[in-house]
Amino acid sequence: MPEGDTIFRAAATLHRVLAGRTVTRFESAFPALTRIDDDRPIAGRTIESVTARGKHLLMAFSGDLVLHTHMRMNGSWHLYRPDDRWKRPAHEMRVLVATDTAVAVGFNVPVAELLSARDLARHRQLQALGPDLLGAAFDRQQAASRLRERGREPVADALLNQRVMAGIGNVFKSEILFLAKVDPFTPVGDLEDGAIERIIDIARAQLRANVAPRERTLAPTRGRRTTGSLHPSNGLWVYGRRGQPCRKCGAIVQSRQTGPDARLTYWCPQCQRRI
Repeated sequence: MPEGDTIFRAAATLHRVLAGRTVTRFESAFPALTRIDDDRPIAGRTIESVTARGKHLLMAFSGDLVLHTHMRMNGSWHLYRPDDRWKRPAHEMRVLVATDTAVAVGFNVPVAELLSARDLARHRQLQALGPDLLGAAFDRQQAASRLRERGREPVADALLNQRVMAGIGNVFKSEILFLAKVDPFTPVGDLEDGAIERIIDIARAQLRANVAPRERTLAPTRGRRTTGSLHPSNGLWVYGRRGQPCRKCGAIVQSRQTGPDARLTYWCPQCQRRI
């Protein structure tokens, strides 16, 4: 699943290329979007902005209309020049927004809807999101309060809850807890205030470090790194490294399926010892 850094980069690149341009063509595989386009045509509108909110992407058009998309596991946005050949098959196209200079294509996007400003303000899922780790107005105190509310829930599961903080996915979950030296199965209620604050600060720092602009391909990120190393094989501390030695202490990295969706959690039993 694309994480907050991926969506942030995608939104920034789409905004840079599309904002201020007039839509020349709009297509969608979703009947609900097609019906709205028939009644209130998207073509002819100006793209005002493209922004990220956690793992959600919002493309605002003139005339009080916003395209809201969520990638879930397999969705991605690509940008092409008008004459470019697509890198994905046409049958995977779910949403297309074209201008005179670029074509933005949402491939395998499972969630797409057109909303008014009023709809957006009442959107249950969007309004329930916790503080956006990549947002300029990130509220550290509110994030800490929401995390503490998870009580007996393992901290690894709590970090995936977008109502706690928006933007963390499975990769960052494991990497953040490794850097914070916190056992991922520790109940949130057992964590001291200092540990909670450290987790939040590391989460924000890691997501911000991974949002450098990238060109053309807006698919789930390649090259996400948390170690600070530029070597292509040394990008992550523990995620995806089960059975390999910890980069810090040499202990064998472990993994386990956790949470309602049985997501894999990776950790070092030596560096992240339960206290």
